Amino acid sequence: MGVPIVLVHGLRLSGSMWRPQVELLSAQGHRVVAPDLPGHGSRRGEAFSLGRAVDTVLGAIDGVGGRALVVGLSLGGFVSIATAGAAPGRVAGLVAASCTAKPAQSLAQLYRIPSVLMERLPDKGAAVNERFHRLTLRDGAADAVLDGGLAVEAATTVIDSVSDMDALSALSAYPGPVWLINGSRDHMRIHEKQFFDACADGRLVNVPRAGHMVSLDQPVNFSRIVGDAADVVSAREAARAQVEAGGEPVPPLEGEG
Repeated sequence: MGVPIVLVHGLRLSGSMWRPQVELLSAQGHRVVAPDLPGHGSRRGEAFSLGRAVDTVLGAIDGVGGRALVVGLSLGGFVSIATAGAAPGRVAGLVAASCTAKPAQSLAQLYRIPSVLMERLPDKGAAVNERFHRLTLRDGAADAVLDGGLAVEAATTVIDSVSDMDALSALSAYPGPVWLINGSRDHMRIHEKQFFDACADGRLVNVPRAGHMVSLDQPVNFSRIVGDAADVVSAREAARAQVEAGGEPVPPLEGEG
């Protein structure tokens, strides 16, 4: 079955946003889990902090055997980077999507002011957010997002928590393989070269005609990239296990060494 995959969702969303990837990757034989972060989805009402979010991802990794490929988008990308930096021995590989912007600048400037304005609305902006997703997402992607609910009330706390994160330091502390994925139209690409340079073993992938929600804009393409990353990580895990057992290492995949 190869290395398990843990999917980490974005701001206001839930694990349901990963429905296309769960279906496509599971059909390929991968074991996939998509937990809800504190304050989101089935955990709405719980207090969010970056530490609690990292603990959630680590709990999901433990639930699938103690080591996994971690895949996160936007907020989930920052949480996944923080997890890899804090516990590199439990993260076999990292896919960080739509998050190559320093949080202190990107989150504060792009999200905090709209979130404060939304909080003044009677429904905290729920109707606006739902309409936005239905207008911008196609082929069932909006339903995948909305079925888990929109935790609009959590936004300001999340932004304040994550904006203090030193993402580049966390990324540089992780020695394993990293895939940085951005939609070519994503506004969060502004520091992608700095993020790439911080990786000990990095790859930068830009997906044509995709925006910030790259996994939903291009679900098949995104799932293919994640599946390829899982195959690379699985091969490395097999080689690592064989070396630890005292055998000859497994030859690397073509293009991997």
